[in-house]
Amino acid sequence: MSIVSTKTNANLAIIIIDNPPVNALSHAVRLGVSEQMEINAQKDNIEAIILMCAGRTFCAGADISEFGKPPLAPGLPELIEQIERTNKPVIAALHGTTLGGGFELALSCHYRIMDVNAKVGLPEVHLGLIPGASGTQRLPRLIGAEAALEMITSGKAIGASKAEKLGIIDQLSSENLENDAILFTQQILKENQPIKRISDLNVQAQADVFDNFRKKITKKSRGYLAPDAAIRAVEAAVNLPYEQGLIVERDEFATLLSSSQSIGQRHLFFAERMAGKIPDIDKTTPVREIKSTAVIGGGTMGCGIAINFLNAGLPVKLLEISSQAADAARDKIEKIYLSSVKKGRISQQKMETTLALLTCIDNYDDLADEDLIIEAVFENMDVKKQVFAKLDQMAKPGAILATNTSFLDVNEIASSTGRPEDVIGLHFFSPAHIMPLLEIVRTEKNSPSIVATALKIGKMIGKTSVVSGVCYGFIANRMASCYSREAGLLLLEGASVEQIDKTLYDFGMPMGMFEMLDLAGIDIGVMARNNRPSDSYDNAAFQVHDSLVNEGHKGQKTGMGFYQYSDGNKLTNPKVQELAIKFAAENGIKRREISNQEIEERCVFTLINEGYKIIEEGIALRQSDVDVVYAMGFGFPRYRGGPLHYANHIGLKVIVEKIEKFAKLYGARWWTPSKLLIEQANKE
Repeated sequence: MSIVSTKTNANLAIIIIDNPPVNALSHAVRLGVSEQMEINAQKDNIEAIILMCAGRTFCAGADISEFGKPPLAPGLPELIEQIERTNKPVIAALHGTTLGGGFELALSCHYRIMDVNAKVGLPEVHLGLIPGASGTQRLPRLIGAEAALEMITSGKAIGASKAEKLGIIDQLSSENLENDAILFTQQILKENQPIKRISDLNVQAQADVFDNFRKKITKKSRGYLAPDAAIRAVEAAVNLPYEQGLIVERDEFATLLSSSQSIGQRHLFFAERMAGKIPDIDKTTPVREIKSTAVIGGGTMGCGIAINFLNAGLPVKLLEISSQAADAARDKIEKIYLSSVKKGRISQQKMETTLALLTCIDNYDDLADEDLIIEAVFENMDVKKQVFAKLDQMAKPGAILATNTSFLDVNEIASSTGRPEDVIGLHFFSPAHIMPLLEIVRTEKNSPSIVATALKIGKMIGKTSVVSGVCYGFIANRMASCYSREAGLLLLEGASVEQIDKTLYDFGMPMGMFEMLDLAGIDIGVMARNNRPSDSYDNAAFQVHDSLVNEGHKGQKTGMGFYQYSDGNKLTNPKVQELAIKFAAENGIKRREISNQEIEERCVFTLINEGYKIIEEGIALRQSDVDVVYAMGFGFPRYRGGPLHYANHIGLKVIVEKIEKFAKLYGARWWTPSKLLIEQANKE
């Protein structure tokens, strides 16, 4: 079957796109649809045209691999105009996920029928773009400005039921989509219904709708260019004739397409997909079957991990040290699901069905038949080795034994068993049921099959997985340790907690370093450092942290940390400044005024340098993996593309020169530039 073909059914032409896997609107697809449209529009025996796709979905978007390349006719905007101008009714039959350019294609058709399980959306904002083929002009005309703004600026897809309520589609299909589309089209012809061209519709909006919407999304869209561009384009749909609105849309799209933000966001889009490609793993690599899961430890992390697997429909056993602790863990999980029910995210029935998969236990012997067992206990090597020694005795042969350690040596943990090849790191990020990243830590004994199974597990629970080698902190926390060190030293040198946090927030981080430490618990980092040799980190950088914890100030959970927390308010903690002055004096550090630029450069450039060292040592497979980890694990602004992509944007020579300057000012211990960074800078 060709990529675009036509079959006839009585007086109907059914044009079928078949471009696996997602029917992307490549040049060949656009050309094929255009030709078939023209041919069938001229046939006397054809009274209407149905446009549909083979495979699992209607067109799921444009072919973004063509972005930045010379355009080939017909472009998507030209094809869309051709379809709308067709003098016979054109009906789009939608299934799967009709996204981006695919949805714009559907909007050019005169009618739309949609499978009840399908979704539609305009996710371009996630690539730093707006719809560029009339989506910002057609959708408001169809469903109103405010509803269109919500869909376009959020990038979220909506289901068939909501699409019908909004007026996006004309009919739902609950049976055979093709048959239903034929019946629907024959009804249109029988009733002599008009050709409905969306571009002919008018849209109105109250004067303040756009300003109010800007205010509504200010926090969520902070730093991003695309949402504001989308609002301006939809404003044009309201205030200008259709053709003039198209010009505004295309100008905004073209500006965004060449922007560093869109380039960065598209880099991460491809990087996330590349992360799952491992050199010694392919489709022929055997994977183990995972039908049941157990989690050891019912704390915040353990419960979050368990929820991932419950949501995937897998039975989960959660092990705690006593029946009381097991009951408490179940209560935690139930509260999380109850919150989702109250917010309307899931139904009461769905919650009950999901919780029926959970069994809370207090006996290791009950884990004997599990396919996957994940340890999420106290971050202490001795404790973890005791757990794995027990698992080694009772887990069935072939079971995967995983540790959720954030820092510890997974090879050493594996050595406490007689099956080290079956022990792997599955590092979740908190809150584990929400954060999208899974760091898979590959040991020296893991076979490709075990790693392939871990990748399958990540996919099963909807995570983006990145494979890391074994080192202290792996990719994510090793880099975070450097970031945290520089913030701590800057605090001693004269910058305030508030200045450091605001600078990093203004750079695009979701929160500053000290606010993040308060949220996570300052004691977590203190405990981690207590398990390390004192000469492996900068003691001075963390003395304020240690003192706060020693006084019982662990962050938000105690109401006091780098900030004070009272009645929902975050206030300055004057004790921090006192401690910073004290430890600066003890360490011979002369306090001074520090610029925001220096704060940004020292915190961000140390991330970049450490990222290159991680690549250099073979801990990460590729530079883009480092970008994915820090963007998804710690909120490095996506519009900057991740630390190493951002470094290329700045210029590697500039980075090296600045690092060498910092080495002279603050010593080479932490500021020795990566050899790989120097090597790549010399190629610029």
